[in-house]
Amino acid sequence: MPVFSRFLRYFMAVARLGSIRKASEHLHIAASAIDRQILQGESMLGTPLFERLPTGLRLTAAGELLYASSKKWSRDHEHLKVQIEDMRGLRRGQVDIALPDALTRGFLPVLLRELQQSHPGISVRLHVLENHDISRCLIDGEADLALLLNPTHAREILVRTHVDFPLGFVCRPDHPIAGRKTLRFSMCAELPMVMPELPLALRRQIEVLEIETGVTIRSVVSADNIQMIKSLVMEGMGVGILSFLDAIEEIRRGELAFVPISNRTLAPLRLALCVDRSRQLSAATRLVIAEIEKSFLKPPRELAPGGSSLENGQTEGDASLR
Repeated sequence: MPVFSRFLRYFMAVARLGSIRKASEHLHIAASAIDRQILQGESMLGTPLFERLPTGLRLTAAGELLYASSKKWSRDHEHLKVQIEDMRGLRRGQVDIALPDALTRGFLPVLLRELQQSHPGISVRLHVLENHDISRCLIDGEADLALLLNPTHAREILVRTHVDFPLGFVCRPDHPIAGRKTLRFSMCAELPMVMPELPLALRRQIEVLEIETGVTIRSVVSADNIQMIKSLVMEGMGVGILSFLDAIEEIRRGELAFVPISNRTLAPLRLALCVDRSRQLSAATRLVIAEIEKSFLKPPRELAPGGSSLENGQTEGDASLR
């Protein structure tokens, strides 16, 4: 975030989160200090900025005006920094990336290590969030770029490129289905299954397949955590259903096998590299984006399961996702 007065920094956090307590946790600032700055700001402006409700704080009309102006000031300050940085030809700066927990293992830590070695002047700050919070983080200017799973239509977000990962069965390498190129979803009726539960988005897709195929799943255990599902599968409790991305490291290490589900109605998991379309990107951000596109969003074919290829998306804005 740009360097603002404490009041504006605290005000924007409270306005976005709707609570002084949540702003305190986010900023790592005492709630009393935030409350004091908000009260002083309201006193100076001569008008309340928030309605104090039992459920939290809500912006007044004056607060809405100030919040809109504050976001514009923030963007203008960022644009100014970008222009100065580009003018000086710098290869340093900070890049904020919002990402889901699924990417805390695998390619991204490796990429960041290589980036630090080749460009030590660039520092990266990661924001690991629930997938539905990542878009907000990007639009609110807290992140310079985002890696989103199955991005929804949003006018403010530009999808630079994407890659699709198939969904399929995960099992131990010694399981009878390991090594098959593809399998139908109906195989669930014949196998003991380790099933994902809500809030995992995959649960919805499985429910749709259950309805369409009329298949009754033999679930022996279920979990709402990807790592737990993989652990249970590796312990031999059953076969799981995950995306290739969820288990990519275990597949590479030979700890799990992956067999894509061949049902045509099953949509793959889409991982998209996104930016705020209204925001000018710094040289450091553009460099990190280029490294991500080169290292991950155009993966080698040998990473794909069962000999299939991982589909690479369009670049510079995928119109189908706008």
